[in-house]
Amino acid sequence: MMDEKEAKAFIEQLQQEGLLTEAMRPVWQMIMPERLKRMYDVLNERTRYITIITEAVDDPHNQAAVLRSAEAFGLQDVYVVTGSAPFQPNPFVTRNADKWLTVQQKKDIQTAIQQLKESGYQVFASYLGEGTIPLQAIDVSRPTALLFGNEHRGVSDEAIRLADGTFMIPMHGFVQSFNISVAAALTLYDVTERARRQAGEAYYLPFAEKKALYEQWMWQTLQPRLRRMMEMQFQKS
Repeated sequence: MMDEKEAKAFIEQLQQEGLLTEAMRPVWQMIMPERLKRMYDVLNERTRYITIITEAVDDPHNQAAVLRSAEAFGLQDVYVVTGSAPFQPNPFVTRNADKWLTVQQKKDIQTAIQQLKESGYQVFASYLGEGTIPLQAIDVSRPTALLFGNEHRGVSDEAIRLADGTFMIPMHGFVQSFNISVAAALTLYDVTERARRQAGEAYYLPFAEKKALYEQWMWQTLQPRLRRMMEMQFQKS
């Protein structure tokens, strides 16, 4: 718990950094300094250097678990291509993790991969077939998107064709694969740790993205009724 002096110093720090502006003062004055500090600490670990694509992951529990792992490991973006079931992650599993993420739903896997490649990402798909490399061999010297497929069928042939490569998590037991939610968590642990060390400052969000995200989070942290009142106040001003 911050005392008054600590809270004042922290607010001044955020103002000097440019994350708290006069225009947003009516919003951030409604938020406890401890909450602002928590969001600030998370913001400074956020990344778009690593991202995830899910292709036709149909189970709401798995959808939610992937989002929760992505948020826990500091990812900001998750790309979703739906399959035979709608994208409706189980809220009891996400525990609101999805509200802090930027979830981008794409109409098909070709669109998702093409847009990521155009943005400078390499795409690696989780796959157990011939030519795949161990997870630890993925080169994280450039932005990387990790693709995970359907619970039963895995990634599609089209996804494998469009991806820059495929990877697998080395296993030493009788079973041949992990559940997708477990596979995503294990993959993210390895890749984010290595990318953070290798990419340095390039791993983290640039200031403009931090500022936009911090303001978005400030709005989100308000109670719905208060948020609506504040939004009406901003529209009138």
